[in-house]
Amino acid sequence: MEAASPPREIAPGLSGLKGIDHGFFGRAGGVSTGLYASLNAGRGSDDDPAAVIQNRERIRQALGADALLSCHQIHSAEVVHVTEAWSDERPQADAMVTDVAGLGLCILTADCTPVLFADAEAGVIGAAHAGWKGALGGVLEATIASMTELGAKPGRIRAAIGPTIAQASYEVGPEFRDTFLEASPASEHLFKPGRSDRFHFDLPGYCRASLAAMDIGHVSDLGLDTCALEDGYFSNRRRNHRGEPDYGRNASVIVLRP
Repeated sequence: MEAASPPREIAPGLSGLKGIDHGFFGRAGGVSTGLYASLNAGRGSDDDPAAVIQNRERIRQALGADALLSCHQIHSAEVVHVTEAWSDERPQADAMVTDVAGLGLCILTADCTPVLFADAEAGVIGAAHAGWKGALGGVLEATIASMTELGAKPGRIRAAIGPTIAQASYEVGPEFRDTFLEASPASEHLFKPGRSDRFHFDLPGYCRASLAAMDIGHVSDLGLDTCALEDGYFSNRRRNHRGEPDYGRNASVIVLRP
């Protein structure tokens, strides 16, 4: 008996685009157990590799992709132009773009911001992993630039921000704020004062602002907090609070239909 497709969130801005499917998958609908229960898609975790493979296969089948591809993410602005499926040797990068049907571009996160992109008219899609370092370093801008090289036009590109740590859950110290504002002085409004000398940083807000500055066609944000929604999503921040040894990864995927 074939397993039921795991649940996923759909972004209104990407829903219904001709020839494109996508999904933001959380922790439900897989076979992993314990800390990784249950749809852990992260090969870099200490989960049973066989369980991760099965979870990723469920995600691939749910989207009808020929392959599910994710990079060795390094918090960079590196973008890979994907022309074919790779084997176990994953490229070190934090974003992917393609105009080839059947290749599922999969971003893995556990609080960082996943962003999926599509220009349906050009038949070009992209996916980016935007932690604060990658976002500040230009990974979203680099993804848009790589899509335009394949024929996409910024005004037609639609972007969707998936489940990520929300400002209320993202407490940082003054050193973080100083480092960030040195590179992006206009981001001061994204830091909300917290207890003592702490601040709460709005990472998805920074990503929204970065995307808006590029004048792309549409930006949507699911507004789902990975740290707060324990039943729905894996969270590295939450596991740090609890002193747990490891954590699973959520999958955000987009694919051109074959």
